[in-house]
Amino acid sequence: MRRFLKLSYSGAPFHGWQSQPNAVSVQQCIEEALATVLRVPTPIVGAGRTDTGVNARVMYAHFDTDTDIPDRQRFLTALNRLCGPGISLQDLIDVAPDAHARFDASKRTYKYFVTFQKSPFLSPLSWHSPSPLDVDLMNRGARILTETSDFTSFAKLHSDSKTNICRVSEARWEPWHNSFGTPGIVFTISADRFLRNMVRAVVGTLVDMGRGKLSEQGLRYIIAAKDRCAAGTSMPPQALFLWDIEYPYIKSEI
Repeated sequence: MRRFLKLSYSGAPFHGWQSQPNAVSVQQCIEEALATVLRVPTPIVGAGRTDTGVNARVMYAHFDTDTDIPDRQRFLTALNRLCGPGISLQDLIDVAPDAHARFDASKRTYKYFVTFQKSPFLSPLSWHSPSPLDVDLMNRGARILTETSDFTSFAKLHSDSKTNICRVSEARWEPWHNSFGTPGIVFTISADRFLRNMVRAVVGTLVDMGRGKLSEQGLRYIIAAKDRCAAGTSMPPQALFLWDIEYPYIKSEI
């Protein structure tokens, strides 16, 4: 039987989502916990791959098991105990045998958090801009992204992606009203799919616009160049959150 796990995690303790040799990943921790609880090796397939240090407010992964799970809360409690404080497994969902956590996702949303004042409380989960940014110009740049389909200039070099085509449905900067009253902004971007390192490269390019280093015409040139070296720097990972994932058969929280 196929089931979806809904979870969230802090990116700080892990070397990304995907299992890899000689490094602790989110996928590895969950698979080891499942193997312990179900008493059989149980691979999982995630909705995507986040890089080292990137957080996930919402992530889904599917796995197959013939084991009956009559008490789901007890099952999740056992997994959470084994996964430690960096991962929170929140729900277990029965799905169709051919449901796929990665390929069935119709929309993914990321958020990137920026502060304009140094904060010892928010610094682990945000990027501090030492100078003001022209948010109006950055939003004009964000609108250009919704008119774009080829994001080669924002893709990680030498990745295994077969296509760099993405359909961005929204991209915008807004004030960030956090509980500490620290002035800041948050970037929200939604698309059907994302390339490796794409969001952090997009944010770095829009920050260049906000600093007055790049015009709207310059952004259009970067997109047309299809050259990662033409775009802005990749921003620090701790401020980036995979915020939501939508499926036709699972209700979204947004």
